[in-house]
Amino acid sequence: MKDISSLRIVFMGTPEFAVASLDALAKAGCQIVGVVTAPDKPAGRGMKLTESAVKQYATANGLPVLQPAKLKDPAFIEDLRLLKADLQIVVAFRMLPEIVWNMPPMGSVNLHGSLLPQYRGAAPINWAVINGETITGVTTFKLKHEIDTGDILLQESFPIHENETAGEVHNRMKKIGAQLLVKTIQGLAAGTLEEKPQEFFEKETSEKMDLRHAPKIFTDTCRIQFNQPVTQVHNLVRGLSPFPGAFTLLNNKTLKIYRTEKLLLTHEQAPGTPDTDGKTFLRFACADGYLLVKELQLEGKKKMGVEEFLRGYRFE
Repeated sequence: MKDISSLRIVFMGTPEFAVASLDALAKAGCQIVGVVTAPDKPAGRGMKLTESAVKQYATANGLPVLQPAKLKDPAFIEDLRLLKADLQIVVAFRMLPEIVWNMPPMGSVNLHGSLLPQYRGAAPINWAVINGETITGVTTFKLKHEIDTGDILLQESFPIHENETAGEVHNRMKKIGAQLLVKTIQGLAAGTLEEKPQEFFEKETSEKMDLRHAPKIFTDTCRIQFNQPVTQVHNLVRGLSPFPGAFTLLNNKTLKIYRTEKLLLTHEQAPGTPDTDGKTFLRFACADGYLLVKELQLEGKKKMGVEEFLRGYRFE
């Protein structure tokens, strides 16, 4: 049995989602001996080199940072070895080669944004919302060869509310996940955690429902199909908000839609037909009702509420 502060931990992550975990580990007294994150990237209009959210946090808190371009680079592997980690923690990072995830004696633990084995893949939050799930959660598991298939350590579930966006779920999840990660490391240090193979969960899950996957989101996924039921279209908008955003075309310009409400109503209009009073509402016909647009962004314009949009737009 070890104390959590005696473990030498290397943290790997890049976006803001991972910062919540790194911060929680630091505040829980973990000994973070190194932070691995993506190289600085040109961003914004001036294409200025920008540091990842994780690097910004690590630098501000005096934690050593490694930024390998390639994870199999011998110089990086040597630097990683010299950190003599007991355990590696991976949150929202790249796929690791075996030489990296298998290096520490206690292995590597990943935090995943779903209740595995459901929603393995790159975009679990988006797909859970797109599919209209009412419950999601977070899982900590040990990394192994196939992506998101390692033995499960701990899980915690929480509800997805009816009109909640992927962005809002993300913001709650990063805090819940961070606390689950602390609990996981405490359990591993104390030797009280039992690793459970995912096959055990898969059997349980497949008896109740099909396994769903969470592949990377491409442009085709984001195109709104108004010939579908309004609930399905509403869920697509929620699941892609705020990023990358569901879209349609309005007078040959891309219209991104970020927030909607649904109106179940029999009508005669062709799917995708816009309907508005020019002042307070804009809605699009779907198979069994209307999608009421609340927040949107027309190509070349800023994001705005529907009333502001209608003040400056004339329908032909």
